[in-house]
Amino acid sequence: MRHSVSTVQPGDGAAARALRTVTRPARVNETGRDASSGAGADADRRDHALRDPAVDGARTRAAAAAGPLARRRARSPWRAVLATMRPRQWLKNALVIAAPGAAGALGHHGVPLRVGLATVGFCALASGIYAINDVRDVAEDRLHPVKRFRPIAAGELGQRPAVLLGVALMLGGLALCAAIRPLLAVVGVGYLALTLTYTMIWRHLLLFDVAAVAGGFVLRAVAGGVAAPVELSEWFLLVVSFAAVLVASGKRWAELRRTTLAGASRRRVLERYTAGRLRALLWGSGAGALVTYCVWAFELPDAKGFPWRPLTILPFAACLARYGSALRTGEAEAPEDLILADRWLAVAAVLWLALFALEVHAAA
Repeated sequence: MRHSVSTVQPGDGAAARALRTVTRPARVNETGRDASSGAGADADRRDHALRDPAVDGARTRAAAAAGPLARRRARSPWRAVLATMRPRQWLKNALVIAAPGAAGALGHHGVPLRVGLATVGFCALASGIYAINDVRDVAEDRLHPVKRFRPIAAGELGQRPAVLLGVALMLGGLALCAAIRPLLAVVGVGYLALTLTYTMIWRHLLLFDVAAVAGGFVLRAVAGGVAAPVELSEWFLLVVSFAAVLVASGKRWAELRRTTLAGASRRRVLERYTAGRLRALLWGSGAGALVTYCVWAFELPDAKGFPWRPLTILPFAACLARYGSALRTGEAEAPEDLILADRWLAVAAVLWLALFALEVHAAA
């Protein structure tokens, strides 16, 4: 006699909750009765254990400690290189385009080309930094439930090739920035200096880690203004600064929440953050972003008598509210994934972009 049981293999990684049906001969005791006659009750107990949050959490932590062996299918070398460059993160470099767009300069001769090339250059700089940082953080990433699947942590891309990739991307990005404008290359060097020292210094210091992440966003906006070139509004830079602090604080909040619920180890600087301290940062930066945006929106006169830019306050506030909702559920550790996956956040962002484009068109 054969019967089916459900088993979970410890190396299944992200699929640890999935059940795989296998068959094995039934055991027969001395009386000739099937020793598995109570299999139905046993299966119920196993199913209950699989649904138990405590058991599930323990299994998740065990899978996280399993490291790259938990991956069932390895990437090809080229896909590993592309994954190390993190194309999803390039969404952050939209700030390079947003800065001259906010100044209404994208319609000027030559500006779209220069700004577009500057965006490509900063994508290369950012990808180079990701490669270098992944080499440095490989041991820590292997203990993270998501980061352990990064190519270097998973053993799909060697550390030496990753370093060469990172250096090549950073040199290429700087060369492209210098070809656009020498001053843009200076901004690129500042961006590299800030983000590279972030891993070595700033990420280990309370509040400075948040300020360093926010500084990277501000430098992207400055790069767009330099590439155009246009003079950036002080209020626009304040909006970017407060919004960047909000995003950086949200990442820390989500990380603190995840490690607390899972009982997992956390980075040293995260031990110094408290829920109250992070909540104050989130409320302060969110309120600062909304207030400065309102001032910036009313800074310019209405285009052809219609208040297009003040109308953008509504979808901007909706984006902040939706992001706050995601923070409460711990979904903001990867903001770029949240923006791409959250439907209502995407709707509010598209509405903001449409109103802003109408304002720029009317002003032109």
